[in-house]
Amino acid sequence: MSEKTILVWFRNDLRIHDNEILLEAVRKADKVLPVYCFDPFYFKHNPSGNPKTGNIRTRFLLESVANLRKNLKSIGGELIVRIGNPAEIIPGLAEEYQVSEVYHHREVAHEETEISEQVETALWKIKLNLKHFIGHTLYHKEDLPFPIKDIPDSFAVFKKKVERDSNVRQCVATPEKVAVPVITDAGVLPTLQKLGLEQLVDDIRATMKFKGGEDEALAQLHDFFLNNCHVVIGKKGNTINLSKLSPWIALGCISLRQVYWEIIKNQQLNNTHYPGMLLDLLWRDYFRFMFKKHGQKFIAVKNPEDESADVIDGNLLFESWAHGETGVSLVDAIMHELNATGYISNYSRQIVAGFLVNELKVDWKLGAAYFEEKLIDYSPASNWGNWAFIAGVNDARESRYTIAALPTAEQAGKNDYIETWLPAVNRDDYRAYAVK
Repeated sequence: MSEKTILVWFRNDLRIHDNEILLEAVRKADKVLPVYCFDPFYFKHNPSGNPKTGNIRTRFLLESVANLRKNLKSIGGELIVRIGNPAEIIPGLAEEYQVSEVYHHREVAHEETEISEQVETALWKIKLNLKHFIGHTLYHKEDLPFPIKDIPDSFAVFKKKVERDSNVRQCVATPEKVAVPVITDAGVLPTLQKLGLEQLVDDIRATMKFKGGEDEALAQLHDFFLNNCHVVIGKKGNTINLSKLSPWIALGCISLRQVYWEIIKNQQLNNTHYPGMLLDLLWRDYFRFMFKKHGQKFIAVKNPEDESADVIDGNLLFESWAHGETGVSLVDAIMHELNATGYISNYSRQIVAGFLVNELKVDWKLGAAYFEEKLIDYSPASNWGNWAFIAGVNDARESRYTIAALPTAEQAGKNDYIETWLPAVNRDDYRAYAVK
């Protein structure tokens, strides 16, 4: 009887802990073939010359893939790395290694879904199945108190029903050993230059260095509670800052369930912040489930004529916003930090997004695409869902974030931030900003 080999296609699930597809493959197959593809689609440049994925996020990705390979080797495995279209790479490897089935985690945004469909079609041609798993949400789809088609569009209703009627599953076990076929060419990780990107020079003003990989994710999760670093100064005083874990969450170096159960374990340390952390996780679930339910309709305007009446042809305005040259010092300082580090807080994201949409009247999709390039923690559902909410694309009364004018005391507190991130020539016009 021939051996059964399952190919595990890693995408945004770069971990060996709480990874259902890896554990299931180890249990069901004699040999497991872990694979990661650097798809040129994600590194293409748009007509203006900007890459779809910037060099800061790409470096973080490269570090994360390298760490996944290291961790797989630690349990006897290996990671095949290739550059190319997954719809060509995956079937080719499947035939080369006589694979019986391919596993992957299902995505929800349209570009990622289309790539999955292309791979699935290509595999069907060689009579192989692409098995889909759900591993990016806190609550499993099967544990929701309603089918996908009946998920409440209101976040408040979604939150109430899920918290009342659903439970978060425990993390799955970590494989103790992975048996792989004899691999003749595991492949080498590409460089930034190989992917068409410029080499990086870290900005000395950055207070936090984001290093990719599961090892760093687990260390950050531990420090997150140990050093109380989740507490930051926000618009309503001390609040949580789960976004500092978001780069590792976005690439699946750590799962939402791992974060959740760590919160539960540590909730006695600070009960005040416990609900806020869970709220952040629920928003991530909500955006993913909304894309699963509605697809692209979730971020489509109900009446395009209404949007076109408010949005101007703002190429110059958009460029001034993107380069931090609007003349509004707080907005400009935030954009300089984003461009230099790939990271800004959730509150800062709301400020600059609201300014682009509501003050400059520029098409929100330009801002969402810019965040896609720049953010180290870019996640399609959360990014595009958040921008659509800020733009009031769905139900504006419920969906639009409201950002109050910064209190006088907090305005003063922002001076040091502006001094750090805004070139002196642009500091003359500092004023508080409020999304109207």
